[in-house]
Amino acid sequence: MNNVGGLDRMARIVIGLLLIVLAAVGVIGAWGFIGLVPLATGLLRSCPLYKVFGFSTCPINKE
Repeated sequence: MNNVGGLDRMARIVIGLLLIVLAAVGVIGAWGFIGLVPLATGLLRSCPLYKVFGFSTCPINKE
């Protein structure tokens, strides 16, 4: 079930990629690879924490 939509999805992908690139080039420490989490949730359009709290930014699933 998709629960990540539009702007939320794009922000997750951009922030995730930015953190990964910064970590890869050594600007920030290895903790920057935590960017894999927002990248994955943006690409998969599903956030486990959103499911736990019953939250969704996907307009298709809103009723």
